[in-house]
Amino acid sequence: MRFDSHIERLLDTTVALVNLASPGEAHGTAYDPPVGRDLVAGVADVTSTPEQRSRPTPAEASALLEVVPSARAVFEAAARDDLAAAAAIANDLLDTTRARPRLDPDEGGRFQLHFHGPDDGYVRGWQAGIASGLAVALGSDLGGRLGVCEAAGCDRVFVDGSKNGTRRFCSPQCQSRVKAAAHRARSR
Repeated sequence: MRFDSHIERLLDTTVALVNLASPGEAHGTAYDPPVGRDLVAGVADVTSTPEQRSRPTPAEASALLEVVPSARAVFEAAARDDLAAAAAIANDLLDTTRARPRLDPDEGGRFQLHFHGPDDGYVRGWQAGIASGLAVALGSDLGGRLGVCEAAGCDRVFVDGSKNGTRRFCSPQCQSRVKAAAHRARSR
């Protein structure tokens, strides 16, 4: 299952930002988000492309991350199959970020649907894109593809891009941990 490349990029960035900035558990251990320069560097990495390196200021990185709790709540609601709650949160994000669609040409002269805030600045542009990417996912037949890892000791989010839509874990490591634990339990 594939979203268009722009929506896929927005969703990948949303997953990375939520997992970067959300405290909790990751792959079986406690997770505390980075702070200071490490947080700014993490935000820069997540929002960079191979063609262009992002260089957010500490204030921009902090402002961008203001949408993380709401974005995480969308994933959590979708993982519970409460798409009505997920949609309500996404609608609030769309209102808050004042996202608006715009057709922008790519290098080949084809047009892609992009989303911007009231300005095309770093923070508002990314916040509007995150809100719109979540809304597009929820507004399609693929709303149930937003998930939270089901492995014990992990609460990282993911987008299920598999053909059959049965992904349950954020990573192969968490899937292996669960399989190994089940094997040990059967062997006892």
